[in-house]
Amino acid sequence: MASSGAEEGRLLATILDHGLERQRDEALRCGETSLSWGELRRAVLGAAGAIAARTEGGTGRVALLGSASAELVVAYLATIAAGACAVPLPVSAHPDALAGMFADCEPDLLIAHAGDLDRIATAQSVPTFAVEPGRGLALGDVVRPLEAARVPSPETDFNIIYSSGTTGRAKGIVHSHAMRYRQAARSLFDLGPASTMLLATPLYSNTTLMPLLATLFHGGRVILMPKFDAEGYLELAETERATHTMLVPVQYQRILAADRFNSHDLSSFQVKQCTGAPLPAATKREILNRWPGRFLEVYGLTEGGCTCILDLTAHPDKAHTVGRPATGNEIRVIDEQGRTQPPGVRGEIVGRSATMMSGYFRNEEANAAFYWRDADGVLFHRTGDIGMFDEDGFLVLLDRKKDLIISGGFNIYASDLEEKLLAHPDVADAAVIAIPSEKWGETPLGLVVPKPGRTVDTEELLSWANAQLGRTQRLSALELRDELPRSNVGKVLKQELRKPYWEGHR
Repeated sequence: MASSGAEEGRLLATILDHGLERQRDEALRCGETSLSWGELRRAVLGAAGAIAARTEGGTGRVALLGSASAELVVAYLATIAAGACAVPLPVSAHPDALAGMFADCEPDLLIAHAGDLDRIATAQSVPTFAVEPGRGLALGDVVRPLEAARVPSPETDFNIIYSSGTTGRAKGIVHSHAMRYRQAARSLFDLGPASTMLLATPLYSNTTLMPLLATLFHGGRVILMPKFDAEGYLELAETERATHTMLVPVQYQRILAADRFNSHDLSSFQVKQCTGAPLPAATKREILNRWPGRFLEVYGLTEGGCTCILDLTAHPDKAHTVGRPATGNEIRVIDEQGRTQPPGVRGEIVGRSATMMSGYFRNEEANAAFYWRDADGVLFHRTGDIGMFDEDGFLVLLDRKKDLIISGGFNIYASDLEEKLLAHPDVADAAVIAIPSEKWGETPLGLVVPKPGRTVDTEELLSWANAQLGRTQRLSALELRDELPRSNVGKVLKQELRKPYWEGHR
């Protein structure tokens, strides 16, 4: 679907137009709450009137806090329809981190689940509205609803999404109306009025917001789980005849491991998507073999500008890659001097496209580090990832640049070692980090989570893994863990894992 000019400010208007044409069809369900297209339109415009009145003359930003609920979806959409900027905050973040985000974005008001209000100590500094999931969205005194969604300039701020903060201070990623419209309007995932998108990730995550907006834009139905559990997901997928889903790797792994996976009818699925973190090639193949429908792995950034898509159904021999650059994306692999690397040569991944963030909110230092210009002055996003293209133009993701281990002058990519550990039949999860070494400067340590009911002998596993690794790659030791700390989109929090080993060394 082509778009241009003022049309790119009409994402919410387009979504709400479905409420005029298909008033009785279901648009959104979360838990026990179901909204038809007509009900969704009325709820959004009603809340938008209240939000518009309360943001007039202010910062124009509205903070949202809570787990997934129909009420918070309405609040998010209503904020945009009012011409304001939505700021969904990560409810699982530490209170100090939340306070920092809240102070950073300076919202005019806060809309939060009642049980989460005390997570932000400074919330009382702005008008605050408590939401009870399942009871509708009430924003104080009755205010006249908007007659239609406001249509701002395409470059107006649509939302601010705070990064997970896995590399330190969380950064506010600003998306414009134009960026969100282009993301929603593209036809990458075959969405339409007959689609049912099943989502089970937090509402503040782009992993949720991007497919939610795209599905509603194309007139499809969204089923949102308030909280993920594998069996509950499978039951919903079967009873609701889900056609599409977007999940993170750890969710796929838990669903595939569910005792009753094979007893559920998943034949309605047309497209399954995965994003948020690297997915092991073995898990991709298992999805392809056991779960009906196309499987697409989406590699990209919340910041945009660098999207690759692996259609594993079409290219089953490319499970070790993250696919080819999506239409409209230019992706390069560069060396330290910014020179483009040929296929088979590793370097940092940079990219650009028509869907790029406006910048980090009030963070010029982060902006300066994130953007890169080539010799012709063309602007790219730096991903911080190390990778290479193969001879067929498929991108092989190797590691995070910051996770590179330099031991005795040799570069060791943690992902190479993790792949070996995960191939062992007794290993459920694994991470490799750098720890201090008097001899080598730093050396790789493997952290392993055994599969339920399995016993892992660390010395035997260490010998098994090192026998398959090059002499300069070998693990120095292994430790067993009950679980690995992960962000809400499934990324292993390696900074958290490294911290105790490096105290006093840096």
